[in-house]
Amino acid sequence: MSELASRPRPWVRRMSGRDPGEEHRGSTPLELLFDLTFVVAVARAGIELRDALAQGHAGHALVGYAAVFFALWWAWVNFTWFASAYDTDDVPYRLLTLLQMAGVLVFAAGIPAAFARFNFGTAVAGYVIMRLAMVAQWLRAARGHPEGRAGTLRYAAGIAVLQLCWIGWLYLPEPVRPAVFFVLAAAELAIPVWAEFRGRPTPWHPGHITERYGGFTIIVLGEVVAAIAAAVQQAVDHSRASPGLLTVAAAGLLLVFALWWSYFKYSAAEEIRRSLPWTFAWALCHYLIFAAVAALGAGLQIAIGTLLHGTRVSPAFAAFTVAIPVAIYIVVLALLGARSDGEPSVLWLTLLTAALILAAAAATPVLTLPVSTVIMVVLVVLLLAYHLTAAHWASRQPGR
Repeated sequence: MSELASRPRPWVRRMSGRDPGEEHRGSTPLELLFDLTFVVAVARAGIELRDALAQGHAGHALVGYAAVFFALWWAWVNFTWFASAYDTDDVPYRLLTLLQMAGVLVFAAGIPAAFARFNFGTAVAGYVIMRLAMVAQWLRAARGHPEGRAGTLRYAAGIAVLQLCWIGWLYLPEPVRPAVFFVLAAAELAIPVWAEFRGRPTPWHPGHITERYGGFTIIVLGEVVAAIAAAVQQAVDHSRASPGLLTVAAAGLLLVFALWWSYFKYSAAEEIRRSLPWTFAWALCHYLIFAAVAALGAGLQIAIGTLLHGTRVSPAFAAFTVAIPVAIYIVVLALLGARSDGEPSVLWLTLLTAALILAAAAATPVLTLPVSTVIMVVLVVLLLAYHLTAAHWASRQPGR
């Protein structure tokens, strides 16, 4: 063991900001533990979405899911970017991060009530715990990093004021809550823009950021695999596993593999290093990516449940619960990849593929649910094969 490694670690360190060009910057054990707490909340949101959709309450389900997942995603994003810039790994930093994890679990406990009755009291309490812990972190950064104090104080002030607004939102009349929710959500998104462009940008690490986003994508894809396994296990336990059900389960697993490969076919680290406005767009688009993947797990469970006659929805409705998340996922990835691909044809091909996926869902009454699901998988795989083939031939061109 080296002399440096054997020295006792200080309890408190100065938050002076980490080197954005640091080599071999990967996720820390604390960050991985932080992500695991979000697994609980994402799984809970997926279960509530599945149950609401299985009852045919599409509008109610989507509104609740969009609101709940926004809060989860935004709390995760704020911690991730802060940790990329100011992770000191000292005792106060660890304690405040553990406090945020407790807030995630409180939020998860409030998700059922948020879906069932639009009662967000417990969920807001968990969210406020997470965000106030971030206020303390930003104040530490303001004290330890004088060069970036203007930006860090803007973060702390903006987050603190908005938490008071969220608490007040709970006491508003029911009819005005949805409109005010969108206003407060927009204000949450505006805080980083205000802080980064009016102050000195925080020293986040592009490679670390892309790894963290990739890791969370794997987490939500893992939730899809778990959802498929749970649905199939339930069918097997009751001796109701039909060829159609096994076909949908296998197609769902292949779909997960294809979506994983589609996401990791290139790295965005260099792109987000070059342009701060594009970096904001890239980060915000991941709300749709993460939410779509998590919703796909619910959709596949509904498809399997429909084959078991365990839902109140039609096969076509079940097919759309799978098709819509997949279409959103591939289109958003294509929009993000258009900057690096430089080929408009790729985007148009993706839009065509998304349209055909939705058409396959609409044709379920004729094709049957298993056949429609298989067609969706084939379309996604063909699109991925086109991407890989085009990238291969482009790499062989002179100067590439």
